[in-house]
Amino acid sequence: MKRHHAAAHENHERWLVSYADFITLLFAFFVVMFATAHQDKNKARQVSEAVRNALERGQLSNAISVVLGRTKHDTKAPAKPAADAAPTPVAPPVADLKQSLATLQQELAMELKAGKVQLRLEGRGLVISLREAAFFASGDDSVAPRSFPTLAKIAAVISRLPNQVRLEGHSDSVPIHNSRFRSNWELSAARAIAMLDVLAERYAIPPGRMAVAGYAENAPSDSNATPEGRAHNRRVDVVLLSAEGLLSEPGRPPGPAPQGKSQ
Repeated sequence: MKRHHAAAHENHERWLVSYADFITLLFAFFVVMFATAHQDKNKARQVSEAVRNALERGQLSNAISVVLGRTKHDTKAPAKPAADAAPTPVAPPVADLKQSLATLQQELAMELKAGKVQLRLEGRGLVISLREAAFFASGDDSVAPRSFPTLAKIAAVISRLPNQVRLEGHSDSVPIHNSRFRSNWELSAARAIAMLDVLAERYAIPPGRMAVAGYAENAPSDSNATPEGRAHNRRVDVVLLSAEGLLSEPGRPPGPAPQGKSQ
C-alpha cells in the first residue's frame, strides 16, 4: 500500500528575522550618526567602536549604554558632588554707595563745613576721612568721646549696608618716637584698630565685616610741606568697599574688575 507523506508546514514568520536584523542595523546607523555629529570627538570614536564590537558580539544595547555613560541599572538622578569637594566661593553682596554718599552729606553737613570730615566716592568705594584734630589727641590713639555723635551717624549708615569696611590709618611725614609708638607705622595702625573697637563695641558693627590697615605717611591726601597739609594727612579713612574694592581683599573670589564707575 502506497504511503502518502504529509506536506511540510510552511513558516509564515520568517520575515520577522529579517525585520529584526533591519531594525538593529537601522538603530546602529542612527547611533553612529549621533556620535558623528557630537562635539566630543573622543566619545564619537568610542560609540563607533562600541557599535562595531556590539554587532560582532550581539551585545549592542549594553555597549551603547556604557559608552553613553549609563547602564540599565542607572537612574536619571544627577550625580552627587564629592563630599570633599571645595565649595564655590560666593562674592559678598555690595550696595549702591551713591545713595549712602547723599545720606552722609546731609547727616554730616556741620562736620563737613567745619572740616572735621571729608567724603569722596572712588572706584574702591565710599571714603569717609576722619581728621585727627576732631577724633584723636595729638600723638595718641584713643578716640575722643566728643566725636561719638559724629561716629554714631556714620555707624548708622554702615549698619544699613552689607558692604565690607576697611579702616585705614594715616599720619604726616614728621617721625614719631615716644614710649607708646616707635614709628608712624605703629601710630597709624593703632588708630585704625581703635576706630574698629569703637564701631564694634559701641555701635555693634560686626568685626567680621571690618579690616584695618596702617599706611603711616605713605598715602598723603595733601602736601606735607605745610602745617595745614600735614593736619589733613593725619586721619583715619573709613572705606565702605565697592565690588571693585573687594577684589583687593584676601579670601575674596577672583574675577575681573567691574567696568565703569564704582557701585
